[in-house]
Amino acid sequence: MKHQEIKQLLPEVFQRTDQAGSALYGLLEAMETLTDPAEKILSQVPLYFNPYTTPEKFLPFLASWVDLDRFFPAFKNQSIPDLDAFQALGTGRLRELIIAATQLSRLRGTAAGLQLFLETATGLKGFKIDENVLPANNNVLPFHIRISAPNSAQQHSALIERIIEQEKPAYVTYNLEFSP
Repeated sequence: MKHQEIKQLLPEVFQRTDQAGSALYGLLEAMETLTDPAEKILSQVPLYFNPYTTPEKFLPFLASWVDLDRFFPAFKNQSIPDLDAFQALGTGRLRELIIAATQLSRLRGTAAGLQLFLETATGLKGFKIDENVLPANNNVLPFHIRISAPNSAQQHSALIERIIEQEKPAYVTYNLEFSP
């Protein structure tokens, strides 16, 4: 708030004593200076809630709002070795996941949701999910899926497995294959 705006909030008797060089004048000037940083941030609030424009330090907070923090154990003070696999993707992928979070949540537990999640997280297309896996005897394996990932996704295998474990139904087993 500016000096004059703060002055308008005071009783009239105080407003009359606001003269250059007075203690009240100095106090109002100090208040204006103290509120400037907070007002600057508040004027930019819409930028903080847009995943494309938010500062990098604010991304984990946004991710936690849409339940993506389960993939980032460091945000929850846990230590899981494959955390580096997700961080290696960079903040661009995290921004895309935050944008897609509502659709991912709606499709959670489905083959389409798992495929969308894998493609969004890695930035690679070509994931295929086969829900009718046939072993050698040609009987469909119940509650089993085969996930075919592009060969270029092999460098992100730890992340891919973590996503599959989190997004597939708990009773479903899976095989992950990388194909050229």
